Amino acid sequence: MIETYTAFFGGERRMAINGETLEAHNPATGDLIGRFPRCGPEDVDAAVESAMTAFSGWREMHPSERAACLLQLAERVEADRDRLLLLDVRDNGSPISEMAVDIVVGVKQLRYFAGMALETRGATMPTGHNRLNFTLRQPFGVCAQLLAFNHPLMFALKTIGAPLVAGNTVIIKPSEYTSLSTLALADHLEACFPPGVVSILPGLGSEAGDALVGHPKVRRVHFIGGEATGRRIQARAANVAVKNVTLELGGKNPLVIWPDADLSAAIDGTIRGMRFNFQGQACGSTSRLLLPHGLKADFLDAVGERMRELRVGLPEDPSTQVGSLVHAGHMTRVLHYIDMGVRDGGRVLTGGTRLTHGALDKGFFVPPTLIADVAQDSDLLRDEIFGPVLTSQTYDGYEQAIALANDSRFGLTASIYTRDLGVAHRFARDVEAGYIWVNDNQSHFLGAPYGGNKDSGIGREEDGSELLSYTEIKNVNFRFE
Repeated sequence: MIETYTAFFGGERRMAINGETLEAHNPATGDLIGRFPRCGPEDVDAAVESAMTAFSGWREMHPSERAACLLQLAERVEADRDRLLLLDVRDNGSPISEMAVDIVVGVKQLRYFAGMALETRGATMPTGHNRLNFTLRQPFGVCAQLLAFNHPLMFALKTIGAPLVAGNTVIIKPSEYTSLSTLALADHLEACFPPGVVSILPGLGSEAGDALVGHPKVRRVHFIGGEATGRRIQARAANVAVKNVTLELGGKNPLVIWPDADLSAAIDGTIRGMRFNFQGQACGSTSRLLLPHGLKADFLDAVGERMRELRVGLPEDPSTQVGSLVHAGHMTRVLHYIDMGVRDGGRVLTGGTRLTHGALDKGFFVPPTLIADVAQDSDLLRDEIFGPVLTSQTYDGYEQAIALANDSRFGLTASIYTRDLGVAHRFARDVEAGYIWVNDNQSHFLGAPYGGNKDSGIGREEDGSELLSYTEIKNVNFRFE
């Protein structure tokens, strides 16, 4: 029997007021795995009202009590790991070994922000002998979290810690493509939080998501997803009110291999940087490989060989290293960009076509793909593909390397492999990106601010500034004589 999941707000499980549902299909097999409500504006109105009602009591709770709720949620998620993990794998298509790591990361982020419960502090400053001046940090109220499809449960967990511990209430809008694991959190949210403090509203981004962004009582919005949608969210919010909007958007991120690099480490970093373990569906993946002419042939041979060795398979198989893209439309888009790159002069060195053999015949499988010599003005190099496609270009000297690295409207991550400390520091200074690795790739560190520049977003995550971004500053001046 196919399970029907429910929305969750006001402490209750509900179907959409319009009675409509959406279907969830396993992208690796095509199997129907669940149904869930297609919430719309009326549901958003009801959820926001319940969140507003819950806000006054939640903000008045001692910060340590709010932190205790987060810690309880972390414990319950760990205890329910196996069920939530299978939902994520079947709904998303990424390998089970990688989705298991997602749960660990999400739980760590909950505990990290629980530990920062007393850090929403203000400051005092001298304003005169008979005066006292201080600042307060206070929560916004109702916050909307609009999530991407690539890390469903992790995003649901990591994005609620900061706003909740700061005293806000939260409405989660999961991606319509991967809603099930987030909806399955309802049991734990009901046990850990007062009614209305955390809500889950599934549905289409153009309906439930749009209504949340446009609701006048939702003063704080956070979105993870594509650049074009992020700009539409900015415009939609601005048409309603002056809202605080943060965006974690896409990337077209450069990886520079300097001539003196440790080549073994650089090849490992190239493979790891592409996030093939999530089919390249990662905003921070370093999908533009920049090589000196002298290393090009041998380096690409080695990288291509490593890519061909990666095992593409069904996501529930523990030996699978590359799973399925998330839905048919996305696979079509990825293959379109590959074809476009070939038309623009690129050479496919490995991969490049859909896999349909054996057990993969009903899924959306595209193998790791390496394309060399693409023209700089090709959309393959300009747009975020969000798939398992690595391009390579060559450069002559530092100035051309940094020019190619920065020739993008995006600026999320960047990486360089070099033994030259001076080159490393110049690159870190000059590259137009928000998160830089030197002789490493894809590592994240709690307490280090993650986020992008240019069209890759606004705001930072995973550190104290994320917590403070869910507060408003109020200045108070006392004259006591």
